Amino acid sequence: MRARHADLAEREVPEQRRILAVLVFSQILSGAGLAAGITVGALLAEEMLGSTGLAGVPSALFTAGAALGAVGIGQVCRRRGRRPGLALGYAVGALGSLGVVVAAALGQALLLFASLFVYGAGTATNLMARYAGADLASPARRGRAVSTVLFATTLGAVIGPNLVTLTGRVAHSWGIPRLAGPFLLAVAAFGAAAVVLAVLLRPDPLRLAEKLAATQAGTAAESPADEACGGPAARPDRRGVVTGTGIMVLTQLVMIAVMTMTPVHMQAHGHGTQAAGWVIALHVGAMFLPSPLTGLLVDRVGRRWIAGASGPVLLAAGVVAAAAPDFVPALAAALVLLGLGWNFGLVSGTALVTDALPPARRASAQGLVDVGIALAGATGGMLSGPVVVLAGYPTLALAGGILAMALIPVLAWAARRPPRTVTAPAAPPTETERA
Repeated sequence: MRARHADLAEREVPEQRRILAVLVFSQILSGAGLAAGITVGALLAEEMLGSTGLAGVPSALFTAGAALGAVGIGQVCRRRGRRPGLALGYAVGALGSLGVVVAAALGQALLLFASLFVYGAGTATNLMARYAGADLASPARRGRAVSTVLFATTLGAVIGPNLVTLTGRVAHSWGIPRLAGPFLLAVAAFGAAAVVLAVLLRPDPLRLAEKLAATQAGTAAESPADEACGGPAARPDRRGVVTGTGIMVLTQLVMIAVMTMTPVHMQAHGHGTQAAGWVIALHVGAMFLPSPLTGLLVDRVGRRWIAGASGPVLLAAGVVAAAAPDFVPALAAALVLLGLGWNFGLVSGTALVTDALPPARRASAQGLVDVGIALAGATGGMLSGPVVVLAGYPTLALAGGILAMALIPVLAWAARRPPRTVTAPAAPPTETERA
């Protein structure tokens, strides 16, 4: 019986390949929208407000908006499925991006802040799409399913920052401040992603996962041994949820704080927006590009080992940035390490959370998890400006790296008891099994 259960847990549902393909396409589009706020959000606020201390406010606002968006998207996904939830999130993100452009054109700071908050729904959706990739994945392939969706973000997210100059010219030709140009791209990118998901994400992965889990639960009722193997009757593993959430919250806080102030710091030392765009492009590439390898390591080496590696990598990022704060190649290397450490934490943490939740409980719980992640980012963004003003960018970078090492005691606490894995829905039985 155990061998049969293991075989079912390994088998992929046939619809998984198509669902991943649609998610990949939408993530390529939405990645460009995600990059807009990262690249020029702080610079646009600094230009409009004339204050470096407030330059971290945009990051705080759109990450706070992402927190509220995660709650709303999670609830829509729970009630109606992934397709309407994700499509609505991207549509709201497109609306927020349009609001940023209008605010920049009118010079209205309050409208800018409100629009950045709404824009956060798009960034929340971009991250929450990873859960849709894992809904139908078997436990042995869950890390790779998550990483496939994250990897797809790379193309748009890396191209986006390198279009700062081009989109700035387009915006200027329309009488709009140049720094609002990337948000014009975000309007189109988020809007296109919403249409792709609304039309093509069929069948809905969460609804299908729930249906297959219900079918498997009926089998478990006939074969109680399945529950002992961690089958669908298993209850959520709270320790796994807390551990995965803690990993993602901590890495998000550190990453957002350092990333937000890097373009501002570079501009203060005479480096132009194009140089900042290249550094951020490398950073965003490191956030998503290693995902396939990270997913493989998470599945083969273990969730906790990869999560533990993110702490030293983030510490190395802080040390490099603090050691050579005016040297562009050093800043680029530091932000590559920063993105890589974040990637390790996100993929491993997502796998831990999904492992611990049965399909019927996933959408709402995952939404709350991403609220914590977004609030951590908002905190990092809000505090980063004052820290740089009072103590300098090197202090911010080094403090972030040291804080990331708090992952070690979190993982030590989690290691006191092995996690209980909730298996993915099995594929429909074969003709031989039915016979």
